[in-house]
Amino acid sequence: MRRDRMNNKKRKLAIAISLSLLSHAAAVIADDSVDFNTDFLDVKDRKNISVGQFSMSGYVIPGQYWLAVKINGTTLPDEYFIDFIVAKNKPTGSASVPCLTRELVDQFGLKPDVVAGLRWQDNPVCMVPGQLDGVMVKGNLNQSTLEVSIPQAFLEYTDQDWDPPARWDTGINGGILDYHIDGQFRHDQQDGAQMLDLTGNGVAGLNLDAWRMRADWQLDYSHDDRDSDESAAGQQLEWTGSRYYAYRPIPLLRSKLTLGEDYLQSDVFDSFSFIGASLVSDDTMLPPNLQGYAPEIVGVAHSNAKVTITQLGRILYQTQVPAGPFRLQDLSQSVSGELDVKVEEQNGDVQQFTVNTASVPFLTRPGLVRYKLALGRPQMWEHKLNGPMFASAEASWGVSNGWSLYGGLIGDEHYRAVALGVGRDLSILGALSADVTRANADVDGKGTFRGNSWRLSYSKRFDEYHSNITFAGYRFSDRNYMSMSDYLDAPEYAGDRQEDQYYRDGYNYRNKEMYTITFNQNIPDYGLSFYLNYSRRTYWNQSDENNYSLSLAKTLEIGRFKNISMSLTGYRNQSSEFSDDGVYISFSMPIGDNDNVSYNSTLGKNSAQRLGYYGRINAHSNYQINAGVDSGDHISADGYYSQEGAIGKSDLTISYLDGDYASAGFSLEGGATLTAKGGALHPVSSRGSSRLLLDTSGVPDVAMGEWGSATRSNRFGKAVIADMGMYTRRSVGLDLRQLPDKAEASRSVVQATLTEGAIGYREFDVITGERVLAVLRLVNGEFPPFGAEVLNARRKMLGVLADDGNVFLAGVKAGERVLVRQEGHIFCQATLPAVLPAQELTQTLLLPCAEVNENDIKE
Repeated sequence: MRRDRMNNKKRKLAIAISLSLLSHAAAVIADDSVDFNTDFLDVKDRKNISVGQFSMSGYVIPGQYWLAVKINGTTLPDEYFIDFIVAKNKPTGSASVPCLTRELVDQFGLKPDVVAGLRWQDNPVCMVPGQLDGVMVKGNLNQSTLEVSIPQAFLEYTDQDWDPPARWDTGINGGILDYHIDGQFRHDQQDGAQMLDLTGNGVAGLNLDAWRMRADWQLDYSHDDRDSDESAAGQQLEWTGSRYYAYRPIPLLRSKLTLGEDYLQSDVFDSFSFIGASLVSDDTMLPPNLQGYAPEIVGVAHSNAKVTITQLGRILYQTQVPAGPFRLQDLSQSVSGELDVKVEEQNGDVQQFTVNTASVPFLTRPGLVRYKLALGRPQMWEHKLNGPMFASAEASWGVSNGWSLYGGLIGDEHYRAVALGVGRDLSILGALSADVTRANADVDGKGTFRGNSWRLSYSKRFDEYHSNITFAGYRFSDRNYMSMSDYLDAPEYAGDRQEDQYYRDGYNYRNKEMYTITFNQNIPDYGLSFYLNYSRRTYWNQSDENNYSLSLAKTLEIGRFKNISMSLTGYRNQSSEFSDDGVYISFSMPIGDNDNVSYNSTLGKNSAQRLGYYGRINAHSNYQINAGVDSGDHISADGYYSQEGAIGKSDLTISYLDGDYASAGFSLEGGATLTAKGGALHPVSSRGSSRLLLDTSGVPDVAMGEWGSATRSNRFGKAVIADMGMYTRRSVGLDLRQLPDKAEASRSVVQATLTEGAIGYREFDVITGERVLAVLRLVNGEFPPFGAEVLNARRKMLGVLADDGNVFLAGVKAGERVLVRQEGHIFCQATLPAVLPAQELTQTLLLPCAEVNENDIKE
């Protein structure tokens, strides 16, 4: 045994010395082709050496190689088998050239007219080299990369985080199920009543090629033991499919095609639900700096609360928020029209207000046309049809560098509306747009209503002053002006829908004027920030509505305490049915790396003072505890806990008010993705969004994502990163510091540019297994050549042969097959024994290596 160990040490030393001499010999060769002086190597059989891959600077021996591809420094998401072939009309042994196939060239992002003019050669089918001036292609085997340099004049528009359509990934087939569930339990201390409310919403879907089939669902359950009628509505769980639809991208048109139930997407007309088809220019297909605007929701919660955002009864967004001001900024920019916001406090109070999502001034890049087309029948809640066929069309044309024209038409057999507007880029003064809509509506029994609606919109970012007017707008509508949604909701038109109170209410609110403004101002030198969100709506036949939130924040340092923050928020939510005015004051001071204490006071309808403590347990969980007193000298306490786990996010809340109530709540948010290549449970915040299925080659518990991420591969070696965005290049890497024992990664970063709703698939090169010292010997008793590469079945290199067939193999498994590659071609193959040595590197394995035809090898 001792002699074996001594021999092992000698073998390892021989391998190290041989490889060191080999690298030294390679270092002294000239820039061009020269021969190795193999006498410099301490090798017994100098004729049996495979060092051709080291004999010429930049030279690649003809053969097939698995390489990453870089285009002007940007690595393509997939790796490719690249054939290096002998150039035409050149003798064997001269420079080889890579075969650029049609599939690979399609990923370059060349302009369509450039692609149309390319010439191709046969056997194999490759792009003829040298036909594009300035294009350089070089194989870099040391980094397993094919480097391609292309002049920008030949390429479509690209930037750091955006790829041209040629590189967009429609993903693989599979199914998704995303969910958000909220539960609230309340105990009334005065009469002992107990109330339970359970709500949820989500998206179920199926991906087939570029098509996305989706079903938006909602559930609702409520129980109040004060209700003696056990059969009353709400006593059982109710599940509703709120919307069924399918969509797919049309990259050639930079648009999205949707079939089924949808909401009218319009920049000039009001939104309503319909069933039919739409074709809409998709701004998300544009580079990020050319994309549109997404609305944000602001308000103040007096206690732990659930915020629900709906449109025409369909839940768009739902979340739990702690007491205090909230600002929700992650709504989709595709949302348009009016949104209903409902804030349900754990003390039983409810706030309700409306937010208008009118977009910033409608400007289009010079020479481009953006459009939105729709055809179908309007519908009510629960999929009931609501009127005859209608059609709508609108477009915006970038006339010049500063001017845009836009307008549209919408109507059916009884309703017609036309809009026309102009947008102007005022350069340093911002952007402005103005439009007018003329509508004619024939209402049974009431005659024809004709009216106009004028609108003015403005936006400006003042970078030098650290301020931003996100949106400012004004709209005025005549008394007899009816939008199509007004027309559809009119009781006279409703006919047999008279019993539907929701739709009758819509007609009662006849819009007159609307003012909207959102403004941000930062003063970094003084640690000050200012935020204003204001909207006012007036009606011809209803009371006015006023909503605003005004905040002033200050950060400062006191002695050793840094990042102390103070804020003052004033708010008003006022309508004909609800009014809430108040002022919210807060103070927060860090007392450690992850903890802080706070004080806040609410003055208004629900006056209260509270002391709070916030703590962060780790990178994935935090909590908040508050205690205080209200205007009636009632003691209150509440707590909030949030955790982001490997399969989803969970929140827990508790609240207590002396002499009134005690309540608890929870929320669960996550998703499931399943494909033929595997699946996983995972977190998700934007339901139905694009996601990336990651494969760690069957290795479980591999950490991935940004540092500190909770995402790890499951027991099957699969993980899903959701919310990948769409049409934007995203990278995901492994956390190499947390690799499992005996695991190594040769490809630790992947990237993808996914289309909307896609399930992308990427595989990391993770190898896990034992380390062994082996001797490979051919059937005839000879050894494979010195310097040959030893690969696994997936063509990943495990080691390099030294003298007498010695090789050190890392990351191998019992019974695994290994291949020996000599100068680009498979020379022989061997199989590891069913049982490997118990202790690595204490024994040398003798592996017979049988010669094999490369064409007969299957991965």
